[in-house]
Amino acid sequence: MTIEISYESKTNLDIPYEEIIEKMVVASLDFEDCPYEAEVSVTIVDDEEIRSINNEYRGIDKSTDVLSFPFNEFSAPGNFDNIEENIDAFNPETGELLLGDIILSTEHILEQAKEYGHSKTRELAFLVVHSMLHLMGYDHMEDDERMVMEEKQRKILELEGISR
Repeated sequence: MTIEISYESKTNLDIPYEEIIEKMVVASLDFEDCPYEAEVSVTIVDDEEIRSINNEYRGIDKSTDVLSFPFNEFSAPGNFDNIEENIDAFNPETGELLLGDIILSTEHILEQAKEYGHSKTRELAFLVVHSMLHLMGYDHMEDDERMVMEEKQRKILELEGISR
């Protein structure tokens, strides 16, 4: 398992962010029964940088809490059955499944933790799980998709002892 974590924000979260990220990446993969060792990149940035990335890649000129950039398309969310058909899905050096990139905003983590009345740890954990589900093909554009994703997020956080 390779989890590359880069902290590029001037804002200090003042929590053990590496430990939280690693725990939630592994918990998400375990919950979805991922049969492969995986590679995920997580970058923590400030609002200005996430706004720039959001504008460049999505054409939305505003900051956001998290961006997910999946490397693979799944036949169905969380279904790893046919992933080996795509040779580019795996790192040729390590054999690990390349899941994708997660970009998180420190300011949004702090603001949303305060807004929702829970800890910074809980907010970071939630955003990592949310993004990991995106990397595994889940979405929330339709109500039924949103309900599935929300239930999975709740269960993963609950299994890891992270509550509001």
